[in-house]
Amino acid sequence: MSFSSVHAHLTLLALLSATTFYCFYKSRRLRNLKLTTLTLNPNPNPNPKILFLSETGTSKTLANRLHRFLTLNDVVVDLIDGRNYEPEDLPKETLILIVASTWEDGKPSSAYRFFADWLAESSEDFRVGSLLLSKCRFAVFGVGSGAYGENFNAVGKDIGKRMKALGAAELIPLWEGDVDGGDVDGVFDQWCGKVVGLLKGEGDGVVVGDLENGDDAECGVLSSDEEESDEEEEAESEIVDLEDIAGKAPSRKSVTTVKESNGKLNGKKEMVTPVIRANLVKQGYKIIGSHSGVKICRWTKSQLRGRGGCYKHSFYGIESHRCMEATPSLACANKCVFCWRHHTNPVAKSWQWEMDDPLEIVNSAIEQHTNMIKQMKGVPGVTLERLNEGFTPRHCALSLVGEPIMYPEINTLVDELHKRRISTFLVTNAQFPEKIKALRPITQLYVSVDAGTKDSLKAIDRPLFGDFWERFIDSLTSLKEKHQRTVYRLTLVKGWNAEEVDAYYNLFSLGEPDFIEIKGVTYCGSTATSKLTMENVPWHADVRAFSEALALKSQGEYEVACEHVHSCCVLLAKTKKFKIDGQWYTWIDYEKFHDLVASGSTFDSKDYMAATPSWAVYGAEEGGFDPAQLRYRKERHHKSTRKESG
Repeated sequence: MSFSSVHAHLTLLALLSATTFYCFYKSRRLRNLKLTTLTLNPNPNPNPKILFLSETGTSKTLANRLHRFLTLNDVVVDLIDGRNYEPEDLPKETLILIVASTWEDGKPSSAYRFFADWLAESSEDFRVGSLLLSKCRFAVFGVGSGAYGENFNAVGKDIGKRMKALGAAELIPLWEGDVDGGDVDGVFDQWCGKVVGLLKGEGDGVVVGDLENGDDAECGVLSSDEEESDEEEEAESEIVDLEDIAGKAPSRKSVTTVKESNGKLNGKKEMVTPVIRANLVKQGYKIIGSHSGVKICRWTKSQLRGRGGCYKHSFYGIESHRCMEATPSLACANKCVFCWRHHTNPVAKSWQWEMDDPLEIVNSAIEQHTNMIKQMKGVPGVTLERLNEGFTPRHCALSLVGEPIMYPEINTLVDELHKRRISTFLVTNAQFPEKIKALRPITQLYVSVDAGTKDSLKAIDRPLFGDFWERFIDSLTSLKEKHQRTVYRLTLVKGWNAEEVDAYYNLFSLGEPDFIEIKGVTYCGSTATSKLTMENVPWHADVRAFSEALALKSQGEYEVACEHVHSCCVLLAKTKKFKIDGQWYTWIDYEKFHDLVASGSTFDSKDYMAATPSWAVYGAEEGGFDPAQLRYRKERHHKSTRKESG
């Protein structure tokens, strides 16, 4: 081998050795640098953190309670809204307690997506590694609704999973609170006690006192200033939302006295728990048995006083002062953004409660309704004749709250009403097509059509079912098989669905309804679960324009038949069926209907229709107000910030 060849080999070997040494040195240096920056917890944040992810206020309320409890136990912590927290600071934390709510599709609300996404991306990034949060301890309390099945507390579970993947040590396993089926307050109090006990080295935990009323024997007394401040911060409206009941339920002392009956009846779950019952009663409901309710409508009071009836009086000829508003099921399968009952009712996908007898429900509903009518005696405008008529209801609007069709004995209940010659107006939220198919003749069957597209329906109704759109379509299609009067009920919400004329029209052929009611959304005040404002409420001119556009789209199949200006409501009717020789027949011959039901023979909607009076017809000067009634106009002293369109 020549000298030059040996020299070349040595040179190459030296070069390779130097390269290897440099790469090894660089690798060790980068590894040490990474460990230094990620695991040595430089400049740790001085105080532990309570972090909440809250959409409706529940988690925020609970986090505030935890903060007060820790403070009373001499544990200094910072309370932070997750939307204002920088997740890049997590490696600096030594202890973080998280109270997280699950919103739609098992995800946090949009305001907290950044925090959740950061955790997810970091835990899956191989460059970050599993030591990022190795100096941090954490605990998570999840808040959600068990009715959402596999998505129940998905956010809390995911946060715990991601934190552990990044090296954080779990102080205590995930605890879960179910706003629809459990004692959230009691479970949260136990969790708080466990957490504080571990922090203070007391393995069995610390007893949590009554943080709402103050329990000086166990955890000190809150000052009146603190209590007033918390009430102002937490109470956005006078009516308590079901999802905001945390911290507003009866104290644990009072809950103890009803613990045996809270949630169970004859071995089965009660639909109406003491907390839900208290909130519904506060709103004026009369609770019947364990799952039904009745309430007097403001239009019933109005017509008792001779001040006009509701839109059903104008469209269909009901006597509003003889109408009973009730439901055999306070539960629902949706959490609509415009729910005018403020979501104080339970939610579920199927019937899972103790069931009351339909005869008892009907008898109790009539009794409770009659008692409420009695209270109108002596009210200005109420005559003895109308009061006596009110004592004998002739119509039942099964649309009070919840989903009446969920009640397993709905057919028997309807039969009981018809035996008393009480007409039935039943509303369903289009999530139980099989129930619609099995339903016996109803005076008028409604299906709520809250949106024309899948995405809009999901955003507005917030359904529990994953296959909500398929159920919705099947429900509409099921109407074709019904022989009695059928109605699509459209609720217009500006900025949500008021521009979907084409999409709504495409649904007409599915159910071929006799009527289409188009109503502007009713503003019921701002709540934590609904961000609607008066800007989302359409004017009557907007509803008219939308209705006329739909009628035009149908090319004469439907025409605008009636309107009730006061209710911001317009009715479309099938032209060939209900317009005879230029005269509308949208009203109902109720006596004829009951005779047909009693006969047991097959009949359809044309067999019990009646002529519509001229004052109720679309475009009439009266605007749907019965001239036999005395119009009463309230004086309004507040300024409106809305500008009427048109």
